[in-house]
Amino acid sequence: MKLDRIDVEILQALQRDAHVKAADLAESLGISLSPLYRRIRLLEEAGVITKYVSLLDQERVGFPVTAYVSVAIEKSAAKLAAFERALLGCEEVMECYLMTGAFDYIVRVVASDMAGIERFVMTRLATIEGVRDVSTSITLRRVQYKTVLPVRESEE
Repeated sequence: MKLDRIDVEILQALQRDAHVKAADLAESLGISLSPLYRRIRLLEEAGVITKYVSLLDQERVGFPVTAYVSVAIEKSAAKLAAFERALLGCEEVMECYLMTGAFDYIVRVVASDMAGIERFVMTRLATIEGVRDVSTSITLRRVQYKTVLPVRESEE
């Protein structure tokens, strides 16, 4: 889907605040409500907008500890797939990426305390069949956290 200036402005506004009033957004864009809603619907149908969520303060809801866990898997497509399936059921796993380099995956995990990270790594992660090596890094503090993608107009 090609994004024009108005699409980009809609996406930027919704990323900053999904509860923005439609009338205010339409007015700031210089369009009426009907074209605004039509554009939003088209962005949703095209899969550009995938869902609307509320972002929570991780510490205030009881998960002040974040760890990044690098995981190496025995080289087998079946073991990689099994690892990915196993992680889908882990609610403390916030992100997981297949990587290049010495480790196959990097996993972002949250917990209420260090014991929670240890418990997750030792009893859940390291016990998944095919896990060959695990290296855990604990974050000291968050320096930057963004949820707003730098959306730009499509080039012609």
